[in-house]
Amino acid sequence: MSQTPAGVRLLGPAEVRALAAALDIRPTKQKGQNFVIDPNTVRRIVRESGIGADDVVIEVGPGLGSLTLALLETGASVVAIEIDDQLADALPSTIAEYAPDAVDRFTLVRGDALRVAEIPGPAPTALVANLPYNVSVPVLLHLLALVPSLERGLVMVQAEVADRLAATPGSKVYGVPSVKAAWFAEVRRAGAIGRNIFWPAPNVDSGLVAWTKRETPPSRQVRREQVFAVVDTAFAQRRKTLRSTLKNLVGSGEVAETALRAAGVDPQARGEVLTVEQFTAITEALVAAGALADVAPRAGSLDG
Repeated sequence: MSQTPAGVRLLGPAEVRALAAALDIRPTKQKGQNFVIDPNTVRRIVRESGIGADDVVIEVGPGLGSLTLALLETGASVVAIEIDDQLADALPSTIAEYAPDAVDRFTLVRGDALRVAEIPGPAPTALVANLPYNVSVPVLLHLLALVPSLERGLVMVQAEVADRLAATPGSKVYGVPSVKAAWFAEVRRAGAIGRNIFWPAPNVDSGLVAWTKRETPPSRQVRREQVFAVVDTAFAQRRKTLRSTLKNLVGSGEVAETALRAAGVDPQARGEVLTVEQFTAITEALVAAGALADVAPRAGSLDG
């Protein structure tokens, strides 16, 4: 256990296991439960995130509270979203015991981060979380869309997912998550995390992804859902040309080619080489041609 200058005690391996034992919790892969047991790692995550006392931070999947306590140590306010009732029941008492002076800066939201419709209290400014690996991309994109006040963030995800989120056009791992994340923010890889800082240790490596909100959205002329429909279609058959894939969305290869040329994009190019701005330009051309009039917001459009 580690005592901090702010009077917040962080959780070490013994404390994490003791809390889990008291709750009779056995971490499961099904729930994506891998609890962080290293105080230095949560300090590093918080330091890399750049948050301070003026921030209101969203945390997803706080678990037993390891990262939550490190976030509270900065003086920031924390809104933690927890889907597991047992963990949610225990978290307030853990905060009261390990960070008694920070209780009034902690808010618990019970529920699924993928389905939460609003965040209580002051507008959040940052998102810092050890995201459940099985839903990390849709959770991240859902919250970026839901909370426009978010300015920056740092999330820990599976290493290969971190690579995809931060990938640039032309990269082998550039794809739907890369483009959709870029709609909201400038994204970068912020380091690697070892397996031994978790209990139980996962079978995959972890990575940190940092992001900063874009100053302006890629477009004010078309809806995000329309752009994302084009992105989804472009990558559905990754090795095919944009003319070939987009005809499935707009009904005609000729219409697709005309829009691509209007957007300044080679119809024989593939989606993996385009920036989010280029995808937006294609969407604008399709909308101008009346080819996307029936594309409406759909479930799963943020799945990545």
